[in-house]
Amino acid sequence: MDLSDYLRILRRNWILVVTLVLTGILLGGAASVLSKPTYRAETQLFVAIQGSGSVQELQQGNTFSQARVQSYVKTVETPVVLQPVIDVLGLPVTAEDLSSRVEATTDLNTVLINISVEDTSPVQSAAIAQEVAKSLIRAVEELETPKNGGSSPVSLSIIKPATAPSSPSAPNTRLNLLLGLVAGLAMGATGTVLRTKLDTRISGEADLRQITGSPLLGGISFDPDAMRKPLLTQVAPQSQRAESFRQLRTNLQFANVSVEARTVLVTSSIPGEGKSTTATNLAIALAQAGKTVCLVDADLRRPMVNEYLGLDRNAGLTTALVGDADVNDVLQPWGEDDLFVLTSGRIPPNPSELLGSDEMKELILRLESAFDSVVIDAPPLLPVTDAAVLAQHVGGVVVVVGSQRIKQKDLQKALHALEMVQANILGIILNRLPTKGPDAYAYSYYSHDGHLAPSSARNKPRTHMQVDEPRGSDSHDISFADSSKPLGSSDRAPSVFHSSRFDNR
Repeated sequence: MDLSDYLRILRRNWILVVTLVLTGILLGGAASVLSKPTYRAETQLFVAIQGSGSVQELQQGNTFSQARVQSYVKTVETPVVLQPVIDVLGLPVTAEDLSSRVEATTDLNTVLINISVEDTSPVQSAAIAQEVAKSLIRAVEELETPKNGGSSPVSLSIIKPATAPSSPSAPNTRLNLLLGLVAGLAMGATGTVLRTKLDTRISGEADLRQITGSPLLGGISFDPDAMRKPLLTQVAPQSQRAESFRQLRTNLQFANVSVEARTVLVTSSIPGEGKSTTATNLAIALAQAGKTVCLVDADLRRPMVNEYLGLDRNAGLTTALVGDADVNDVLQPWGEDDLFVLTSGRIPPNPSELLGSDEMKELILRLESAFDSVVIDAPPLLPVTDAAVLAQHVGGVVVVVGSQRIKQKDLQKALHALEMVQANILGIILNRLPTKGPDAYAYSYYSHDGHLAPSSARNKPRTHMQVDEPRGSDSHDISFADSSKPLGSSDRAPSVFHSSRFDNR
């Protein structure tokens, strides 16, 4: 992984990171607010040796004092020193409890003893510290006094009396906030790594490239109005969604330039990735480019094309395949362009057998001889075998991948299923992409209202697919129905071609 990969992962998970960082800071602040303030009072003692004052005695006394200081520091936290403090001040604690609030230290090579005491009351912390110092002086004097009489050779003096602190020593709000920030960042980094490892859904082109090297024909951004207005003709001509399908149409032309496949099968790995809307809008875009297009709804399990276009599906593909009607009688014109739709017909009990039959193969050949382009909406690859069976009869296959809808292993299985039948995969279409962020796939162009969209599309030529010259009238005459009726009207004349149009090859 390079720097761009890490930046993309961070951009994908920035909300998680920010949330955990803010949570850590909030917890640090809450800990500071909820903690009861404590105050620390300090006092300092000097340890001296009582001697004659000669140089040799002073040197020996200083060495002796430094050696004894460590013992006095340990003595501070014993009941010998603390119990008198409890008795004098009337503290409702034991010597062991008080020792946890008293701390005695000394600096290296010095004869100074520092005593600090923490308490919820600043006055009481100073009183305890002062009393502990006095109790230590008395305890040392008693312990160091010779058994055979005489005075103690050690003298302790208070050189820094304890005073009541003006501000609490704890909680340290700044430190708690900093610790919360660090903890939040650590949790955010851990959560990002775990989410990246565990979430195997395909989010954008970078994830797709880890699975397949097939060309990316285009990306379609998520449109919240797509459920209400799924068709290309229902959005503004210069909208991003419309531009996406025009770009898809152009890229499909270049992907198809070597094989010149007239029939394109549109499928997906699992349901819900948007293959039916993609197939329908692709057919509309091809028709808008001046081509004669036939859209075939071959999803015989869950047909949707007729619902999008407002057509009747009682007579359609299955009707023609079983011989109940000729294909001329069930083709339905749609829109003002040369787009004709072959709906699914009645749902049969054996979809796979029908789609893999010789009749289906022959029907595709007849459609290819009559139309410039044939777009087939097929079922998903993983739940059923219909698409894999049908892929053997078409010139090329386009796989629709729904962003955040499919896992990488499922797409691998779907592509493997196509490879097993030696299907010609023209490319991948990424659907439902986010409009912003690291996985966005946006086009740029000047819209009709004069606003400049993002700049990337100015480097992409908006090339329409080449319209073939009309073929001879003896086998390609087109008899259009009355175009004055509303778009998608199902009561238009069903017989749109002369019978010679579909003469067998």
